[in-house]
Amino acid sequence: MTKIYQISKAAQIILFIFFPVFIFGQKNISESLAKYMEAQVKVNDFSGTVLVTKNGSVLLKKAYGLADYEWNIKNTIDTKFQLASVTKQFTATAILQLIDNRKLSLNDHLSKFFPDYPKADSVTIHMLLSHSSGLALGFKEIALSSMSVDSAYSQIKKIPYEFSPGTKTEYSNIGYYLLAKIIEKVSGEKYEVFLRKNIFEKAGMKNTGVSNNDSIILKKAKIYCRTEKGFMHNPYINWKINIGHDGIYSTVEDLALWDKALYGTTILSTEMKKLMFTPYSSENWGYGFIINPFYNHGHQLIAHDGGFFGTMTSFNRFTDDKIFVTVLSNNESFSYIIGYGLSAIALQKEVELPYKHYQTKIDTTVYDKYVGKYGNFEIVKIEGRLYYNSLEMELLPESETKFFRADNNDRTIEFIEDKSGICNAVVLTKGGVKETVKRNN
Repeated sequence: MTKIYQISKAAQIILFIFFPVFIFGQKNISESLAKYMEAQVKVNDFSGTVLVTKNGSVLLKKAYGLADYEWNIKNTIDTKFQLASVTKQFTATAILQLIDNRKLSLNDHLSKFFPDYPKADSVTIHMLLSHSSGLALGFKEIALSSMSVDSAYSQIKKIPYEFSPGTKTEYSNIGYYLLAKIIEKVSGEKYEVFLRKNIFEKAGMKNTGVSNNDSIILKKAKIYCRTEKGFMHNPYINWKINIGHDGIYSTVEDLALWDKALYGTTILSTEMKKLMFTPYSSENWGYGFIINPFYNHGHQLIAHDGGFFGTMTSFNRFTDDKIFVTVLSNNESFSYIIGYGLSAIALQKEVELPYKHYQTKIDTTVYDKYVGKYGNFEIVKIEGRLYYNSLEMELLPESETKFFRADNNDRTIEFIEDKSGICNAVVLTKGGVKETVKRNN
């Protein structure tokens, strides 16, 4: 779920003229979903495709924006998008298939396949799958280089571990890169060939594959990064190296076929699915997915997001509700937040439509009464500015009590005062979904 974040320049200091619009009642879920996406396009310039289904029936399926900015070619529902870290679930599936066929074991050590890799005797397949190996997050500079596969492996081996294998959990792209290479060693086939034969073809995913730097792929969207100067092409990515954790492209319709396949046993046995969907840490990582109840109201969620240089993706399965939500973007739109809002609408929650946020001048002495700990985060004041969790993210005022994050206008925080003027709670808004968090005593 590697994300490429950008801190946007401060908005013009003028009074905001766009006001929140609320969706009440959810009498027509499809209409509400459509209105939400129309606002995402108008306000946040979303480009990509969206699919929301419930019990197999389509609630929203639509394409927005452009697949090619130079030629003004629009995205269509069958436009292919890079999946970024949504790729991981397919890598995990391939590993579990090999385990089910007794060609691998979760207890196998990395040294069995790569004896020259540092600490390889201490790392197991389970650790690689569950992000508990201690391997570092990623190797961005190597992935953007033109070096050979062997040279890349030699360089990746030099990247130090973040912690001793098995002692805690931290997200790792390197772990899934190594899993892809293990698939090749054990199966005797190229990663892309194994996935095509054992996953994509079996699920009927005819518009899904693994990227390379040579093939012409019909109806594949170009990718654009957001900068202060506007949209720019994403940099060169070496797809011979950037595999396992990234590399797969697909369409929203193919991902719906994949969602359907995961309810059956054509791709994975019941035993292997149980292994995949079990959370193995406090962070709730399963194998290739995060497993987490939605809003803590019993809506079981199996999901994964992705992001890498212009690509932003979100894949969400509400297995108790039989709701599927996926968002694919080629212009660095915040798909994971859009997916969060769409999911809430599908679950008939109250959702605020996106609106333009404008920074305004206020008396910054009011910041003092906002400083404190709320739930699992902290609001701090540093040199006359307000921040969410130390210097993690500056909060920009749109009123005396309401602020938006400098990196993302779809995330706001509003400070709530009691009758005596003491701030004792905040309302967090993410993708239009509101949550009240009380101040810690």
